[in-house]
Amino acid sequence: MATNKKPRRKYRPKAVIHNTLGYVMEGMTRVVDHDYDLTMLRIKNSEAMYSLLHGTAVKDDMDKLVAMSNMTEAFWEMGFGKEYQNVCVDGRYAILSIVNRATKHGRFTPTGPEVAMLNTLMELHDAQMEVITVRDMEQALARVRLKLRHNHDTVRLPPIPEHLT
Repeated sequence: MATNKKPRRKYRPKAVIHNTLGYVMEGMTRVVDHDYDLTMLRIKNSEAMYSLLHGTAVKDDMDKLVAMSNMTEAFWEMGFGKEYQNVCVDGRYAILSIVNRATKHGRFTPTGPEVAMLNTLMELHDAQMEVITVRDMEQALARVRLKLRHNHDTVRLPPIPEHLT
């Protein structure tokens, strides 16, 4: 191929929604109406928290807690629970400090205040899940993916909140 000619890109067709009305109706339903999916999500988060509390947590468990924290923060940015910013910040701080401690000691071991912060974060997440719609969930997932793609999520610890010092 000549050096002055651009190489062809692979053709990627856009997604086609076959049932548009069904897609719109599904987006307007609340997540609470999907009992099974919501219950499974709560069980996974609770299992991760249980294993963290009992000292048997592995990377997969912490990934679940990080995903829960990311979604809670995305919902907060979208306006669900605007008054609970400190819960999101505290939960993020707790997770990051547990992960940073694990790099030194090789185990995920939370402290008492970190457990309390994570429990509060999980309560906020469950409350948010009860009021959002499926469309809100899709928007939050897109927001989290965008942040992760652009590396907005850093591994550094945020400043210690004043009420923890």
